[in-house]
Amino acid sequence: MTGPDPETLAPMAPAYAGMVFLRPLAEGRPNVTVGAYAYYDDPQETRDFFDRNVLHHYDFVGDHLTIGPFCAIAHGVRIFMNGGTHAMDGFSTFPFNIFGGGWEEGFDPATWTAVQKGDTVIGPDVWIGDNATVMPGVAIGAGAIVAAMSVVTKDVPPYAIVAGNPARVVRTRFDAATVDRLLAIAWWDWDAAKITRNLNAIRGADLARLEAAT
Repeated sequence: MTGPDPETLAPMAPAYAGMVFLRPLAEGRPNVTVGAYAYYDDPQETRDFFDRNVLHHYDFVGDHLTIGPFCAIAHGVRIFMNGGTHAMDGFSTFPFNIFGGGWEEGFDPATWTAVQKGDTVIGPDVWIGDNATVMPGVAIGAGAIVAAMSVVTKDVPPYAIVAGNPARVVRTRFDAATVDRLLAIAWWDWDAAKITRNLNAIRGADLARLEAAT
């Protein structure tokens, strides 16, 4: 046994259909990359995650969303992308140009691209709590935890716990040396069989056994 098939959309169905693996759901979306086993849990709306929960993500903008393997994304999480940004160097932020009718004349697209934040990267084994918000261009490090209702506006270090609006580091899950060792092990990149053999070490924080398995 090596766990569920990561390409199964609803791995707990029919007992519970509210949890979906996001990688099969992202198939055909060139601006999204999802690692194996990353899931979204919502008892009401799950099949339209990339339309309902990932906002302002347009191919023409060119920004990319990466969700690492083994991420756990809870109900109501929203991920804002750069398509929702407005030019801010003038006296008004109103997007006159998108309405046409002559209002597009003289608009310099560089004023809009200048305020974009780049790609959004959610690292492996990240847990994002209920109704948290991730703003454009942030990177959330491996093993981090984002508390419910938080608004993430800047990068989150690996294995940090952040909370609040704006989200700030409350504490780190492990000391710096342990974090470095975990990042070097990168168990989330192992194949399913190897992960299965070492589950007790992963769940039980047996760092020595994990290092021995690398």
